[in-house]
Amino acid sequence: MSPEDGSYPDDEADSFPEPPVSFEDRKDRRIEIRPYEDADFEAVVEMYADFEPADRAQGIPPATESRVRDWFENLLEGLNVVAWHEDRAVGHATLVPDDDASELAIFVHQDYQRAGIGSDLIRALLGHGQAEGVEKVWLTVERWNHAAVNLYESVGFETNGTESFEIEMVLRL
Repeated sequence: MSPEDGSYPDDEADSFPEPPVSFEDRKDRRIEIRPYEDADFEAVVEMYADFEPADRAQGIPPATESRVRDWFENLLEGLNVVAWHEDRAVGHATLVPDDDASELAIFVHQDYQRAGIGSDLIRALLGHGQAEGVEKVWLTVERWNHAAVNLYESVGFETNGTESFEIEMVLRL
């Protein structure tokens, strides 16, 4: 559900690069981020099915492949970008329509975390959103996930509210 008080920053965020985007990560791997295509479905499901339980946040991605398939299929209603290393999906980010805004979720496979991929992945997703006319984006993050909070703040998200264990953040594109 989008932010209860409906408040978003007055100012729009900077512009973001529209995918496809290619770069070398911190481990010298060539990463390409591009908009999701139907042919990517199985590779993304495989990435999520291989997620470590410790890397799941707020109950997602789901733990079983059949539940991953159902969950991921629902995400396809929104805008999606996938990070690739060679022919392997290594990250996915989505903007899911929610009332007059979109909810952001981002995941990077544990073998590719802390290599700078999440930063480029979120920027490419927001660039894709800008190109497609998305105006307001929100997300929730566990308050102890400092790396994620710092990432979101680095691209312009502002804290809008806090629950006992989550922070709500918002951005105007």
